[in-house]
Amino acid sequence: MTPAGDFRTSYREDMTIFPTRNSRYALWAGIALLCLAPLFLGRYELGLLITIGFSAIAALGLNILVGFTGQISIGHAAFFGFGAFASAWLHEYAHIPVALCIPLAGLMTALVGLVFGAPAARLKGLYLAIATLAAQFILEDFFARAPWFTGGVAGRITEPFELFGWVADREESYFYVVLAWVVIMFVAAANLMRTRDGRALVAVRDHYLSAEMMGINLAYYRTLSFGIASFYAGIGGALYAHYLLFVSVEAFNILFSIQFLGMVIIGGLGSIMGSLMGAAFMTLLPEVVQAGADLLAGSAIDRALRLGASISFLREMAIGAAIILFLIFEPDGLARRWRLIRAYWKLYPYSH
Repeated sequence: MTPAGDFRTSYREDMTIFPTRNSRYALWAGIALLCLAPLFLGRYELGLLITIGFSAIAALGLNILVGFTGQISIGHAAFFGFGAFASAWLHEYAHIPVALCIPLAGLMTALVGLVFGAPAARLKGLYLAIATLAAQFILEDFFARAPWFTGGVAGRITEPFELFGWVADREESYFYVVLAWVVIMFVAAANLMRTRDGRALVAVRDHYLSAEMMGINLAYYRTLSFGIASFYAGIGGALYAHYLLFVSVEAFNILFSIQFLGMVIIGGLGSIMGSLMGAAFMTLLPEVVQAGADLLAGSAIDRALRLGASISFLREMAIGAAIILFLIFEPDGLARRWRLIRAYWKLYPYSH
C-alpha cells in the first residue's frame, strides 16, 4: 500500500525499481518460496519451472529488442541454439568449466548478434523482418554444416552444471542454477532500462526521428539492442543445453522463433515482468491442452465430432489461437492485465 499523494521529489525516486517497501518484500518472499519449491514439487513440476526460467531469459532479450527498441526478429531461436552449442563446444574443446561456459556462450552469441544486427540496424518494417528471417536460415544451415561445432545431424552431448564439486544433474539441483540466472538477468534488464542507454532504446522505439534530432545514434542503439537480445538468447540456450544434456540441430527452427514472439506478445511488449508471464503461459498452455485432450479422448464429444487422432494436434493449435486472441482482446498482454488488477486493489473500495 502507498500513502495518499505522491511524495516523489527526485528522478531517482521516480525511477526506482521498487515503488514501495512492500513490493520489495513481496519479491524477496517470492524468491524464498521458489527456493523451497524442490522440497514440495516433483521432478515434472520442477522441469516445467526450469523450462519457464530459461525461456523467460531468452524472451526477455527478445522483448528488449522488440518491445523496448521497436525492432523485430524472427530468428531468435537460432541465437538461442547458438548459445546452446557454444556452451557445449567451449566445455568439450576448451575444457572450460560449465559455470563459466554459460556467460561465455552468451558473449559469443552477442558477437554473432552484432554481426547480423549491423546491417539490420539500417532497415525497418518488412525489410528488417526478412533480414532476421535470413539470419535464422543462415544459422540453421551453419548448424547442419559445422559438425565440429554442433555435432552435425547427430547432435552434441553436453555435461551437467558443476561448481566447486557440486553437480546439478537433477531437476532438484539444476532448478537453483536457473533461478539464480533468472534473478541476475531480470535485475540487469530492469537496471538497464533505468540508464541513459535504456532510455535511448525506448526513444528509438517511440519516435526515431525525434530521437535522432536529440543526438541519439539510431544505428548504434539498434545494433546494441540486437547484441543485448542475442546475449540473453545465448544465456537461455546455454542453460537449456546443460539441462537436457543433449543439443540437436533440429530443435531451433522457425517455429521455435515464433514461440518466442508469442511469449513476448502474450506477456506484453515493453514489459520486463511480462516476459516471465509470457514464458510461463506458453510453457504451461500445451500441458493444460494436453490434459484436456486426454480427458476428451474416447469421450462422447470425441465420438460426436470424430476427432480421433487430431486431438494430439490441439497443443499446436492452442498456441496459434492464444496469440490471435491476445492480439484481438488484450494487445498489451498479461502485464497490462496484472497492472489493472493491482490498481483495482490499490484503490479498493474506490476502484472507480
